[in-house]
Amino acid sequence: MSDRKYQSNSKKQSGSLGNSEPEFLAVGKIGRTHGLRGELWMNIYTDFPERLTSGKTVFLGRQHEEKVIASFKISNVRGLINFEDTHTPEEANKYKNMLVYIQQDALPELPEGEYYHHNLIGLKVQDENQKILGFLTEIISTGANDVYVVRDPADENSEILIPAIPDVILDVNVQTGVMVVKPQEWA
Repeated sequence: MSDRKYQSNSKKQSGSLGNSEPEFLAVGKIGRTHGLRGELWMNIYTDFPERLTSGKTVFLGRQHEEKVIASFKISNVRGLINFEDTHTPEEANKYKNMLVYIQQDALPELPEGEYYHHNLIGLKVQDENQKILGFLTEIISTGANDVYVVRDPADENSEILIPAIPDVILDVNVQTGVMVVKPQEWA
C-alpha cells in the first residue's frame, strides 16, 4: 500500500479504521545500483517523495530492516537513494528489488476531507439510498483521477468501477467505515 492521498468533498470528520491500519507503508522499490558510492535507483510509490530526506529512517524488505537515509534525490520519476552505512555498489547490491517502507505513524496528518489510500480500502460502499454496493477493495491510479474497485463478497464476479470525483463520491466516513456514492448513469 502506498501513502497516496485522496481529497473528498465531505464536510464530516473522519478518523482511522483502527485495527485495519497497516504498520508499514511502501513508499518505493529499490532497483539497480548507481555509481561507485552505494547509491540505488528507487521507483517512487509515494505522492510525498520530498519527505525522504537525509536522516529519515526507512525500513527495507520483508524483515523491515531499519536504515537511515544519507541522501535522496529525485531524478525524473525515480529517486536516487543512499543509506548511511552503504558506501559501495557491493554493499548496496543486497538491497536490489526490496520494497522501502515507512511506519504508518510517521505519516503527517492530512487536512480534513483528505485520506490516504489505506484509509479507504475496506470501506463499505453504498449509494445515496443506502443500498450496499460492496466493499472498496482496490484503488487504481489513472492520470486524471483515481478509480475505486468495489466488489460484493457474496458475488465473486461482481465488480463496480467508481471514479473518485466529487460528483460521484458524496461522503467518506472512515470512522463508521462507509462511503456514500452516486453511481453514474450511462445512456
